[in-house]
Amino acid sequence: MIRRFFNWTVVAAAALLLSGCGYNEIQQQDEQVKAAWSQALNQYERRADLVPKLVSSVNAYMVNERTVLEQVTKDRARVGQIQINADDLGDPALMARFEQAQAALGASLGRLLAVSENYPQLKSDGLFRDLMTQLEGTENRIAVARERYVGAVQTYNLTIRQFPTLITARIFGYQTKVQYGLDKADTVMQDPAVKFDVPAAGATQ
Repeated sequence: MIRRFFNWTVVAAAALLLSGCGYNEIQQQDEQVKAAWSQALNQYERRADLVPKLVSSVNAYMVNERTVLEQVTKDRARVGQIQINADDLGDPALMARFEQAQAALGASLGRLLAVSENYPQLKSDGLFRDLMTQLEGTENRIAVARERYVGAVQTYNLTIRQFPTLITARIFGYQTKVQYGLDKADTVMQDPAVKFDVPAAGATQ
């Protein structure tokens, strides 16, 4: 009985100690970062899933734009080759590769949409319009998810750098996470500045 009481006392004391040194706070914020990343990743995957459908819908119309279509397909494949889970969020090199791949796909889609302006029949296609609506909604959700992730990382990184929680973070091996896209967020989210020649009057499209 005394031994059991002693064990419970030790557990209670340890819980209070960990709580007081910020362990629970660090864990909670770590989980929030992972959850925010999961949300962002879901939206990026949703965009990637839309690409084959989009390429298929424009294929019959954009017979003179094979280079654009091939680039979109290539960039989509590159995105699929880079897998990042919550445990990789502290790897700057891997996160940089992921960011570059996503930015390239975004730029390719921007070029595709710019070219589509030259094809009135395509713009009036119901499937194409539906895919455009889905893509626009996905891009908006990506922007929101990125913002939430950056905010969660900022809070987490600040916590594990402050005293006394920095001691707890070092003891339990918590490390700062990459501020994905923070320094290039404005550039990445911009539409690419690409110009295309307007087909001459009477040209076949």
